[in-house]
Amino acid sequence: MVAPGSRQSPLLRIRVDLAPGCSVGPGKISLLEAIEREGSLSVAARSIGMSYRRAWNLLADLNGSFANPVVSTAVGGARGGGANLTEFGRSLIAAFRMLERGALRLAASHMRKFAPNAKAGSAKPRRVSAKLRGARRAGRVNTRR
Repeated sequence: MVAPGSRQSPLLRIRVDLAPGCSVGPGKISLLEAIEREGSLSVAARSIGMSYRRAWNLLADLNGSFANPVVSTAVGGARGGGANLTEFGRSLIAAFRMLERGALRLAASHMRKFAPNAKAGSAKPRRVSAKLRGARRAGRVNTRR
């Protein structure tokens, strides 16, 4: 992630609503990527700063939204359980990330001419000169519009 003041291109957060009650966005995709990396729902949730309950609900929502599950889970047992992405889950991540990259390129291209002034975020408010303040107090300057 780039520091807010040094960002060269726009930042987008995309959520795709595929049907009523079926959406995919950065939170669900990040969770799926963490599950792929960690092999465990609880460890994945912890690694991205999400509560286990929230992660479980997002995963249940994803698995219930599609004809194919995105993650297969195993509870306890000798190997301690775990969670693994299905091929469908991997393809969902790939499609979302490709859409995101394309949208970012498009946004950068279309919004380039609207780039903020580099000094805009750091500009300090200007003080009203003492001379003008005195004139306002004396009623010689109309400050009402």
